[in-house]
Amino acid sequence: MSKVLARRGRWSAYKLVMTQAAVAGSVSIVFFAVWGVQFGYSALAGGSIAVLPNFVFATLAFSHMGASSSAKVIKTFYWGEAVKLLLTIAMFSLAFIKLEVVFMPLFVCYTLALIVHWTAPLYFKQS
Repeated sequence: MSKVLARRGRWSAYKLVMTQAAVAGSVSIVFFAVWGVQFGYSALAGGSIAVLPNFVFATLAFSHMGASSSAKVIKTFYWGEAVKLLLTIAMFSLAFIKLEVVFMPLFVCYTLALIVHWTAPLYFKQS
């Protein structure tokens, strides 16, 4: 039963990450179409900085479920959040050091992808 719960939770988290990726991709396309390649590339980098750590968190956090493994659930959530935070810091550092990004589209796309995550209860029905 716990594997079914973990699979259901992981699928819900992956649905959210796919929605974030769709929003980030759409915003990147808009930046590319309106302002050019550099802006689209920067927006894509910002979206990736928001989406990839959330994917890693979803994979780690929903690896265990159920009352019998509650200590593992808490441990994997903490590890998932720690890895997510460190990965976000590393990706921002790499974007600023190695890429020639434009700050505005990077932060706009990053923020929009985070807003999708924060407002998920409004548009996802829990089943």
